[in-house]
Amino acid sequence: LMSNPQLLLLDEVSLGLSPLVVDRVYASLHGLISSGTTIILVEQDLNRALSVSDKVICMLEGRIALAGDSKSVSRDEVTKAYFGLHRKGAGGMPA
Repeated sequence: LMSNPQLLLLDEVSLGLSPLVVDRVYASLHGLISSGTTIILVEQDLNRALSVSDKVICMLEGRIALAGDSKSVSRDEVTKAYFGLHRKGAGGMPA
């Protein structure tokens, strides 16, 4: 982070952390996004992920089950896509 990256890839940043530390991590993510860093985040905590994202892509079995703007995609749609109950398009797009 000291080199001010343009892109950050993060996988399950909240896994195994205390709620206080998770709050600090996500506060830092907000700051990085504000400074222009693009973040690709893989996260199971839907509320946290949506709080820092502009776009959401939900994958199921290696295919895109749902994609859209975070502000226009409902939590219910994401949850259904996550469990394979809702897919946009014919069979989803390959990832």
